Amino acid sequence: HQKNTEQWSAEAKFATVMETASLSEAELSQYCRERGLFPEQVKAWKRACISGAGQAEQSKKAEQAARKAEKKRIGGLEKELRRKDKALAETTALLVLSKKLNVLYESDNEE
Repeated sequence: HQKNTEQWSAEAKFATVMETASLSEAELSQYCRERGLFPEQVKAWKRACISGAGQAEQSKKAEQAARKAEKKRIGGLEKELRRKDKALAETTALLVLSKKLNVLYESDNEE
């Protein structure tokens, strides 16, 4: 029987854990005998479910922290891009003014 239970799906193991969650030790033993299980197996599955839930919570927190860091990085990059756009616009304006000034000086020198 134990070999068969190793092939059980995660859903089947979880269902067993849920079915037995409120049973006493004696009731759990009876349940296991009827299904060809060992109480230790069910307890191990329960620990795995709890552990998996804890890992899922940690994973969720890590994802949230990563998203927050990415938002901060994106904000910094957008700020730097705005600064560079302003600097480029200023440089372009100075270049245009410089060309206009050169044209004025050339026309003054021709007269």
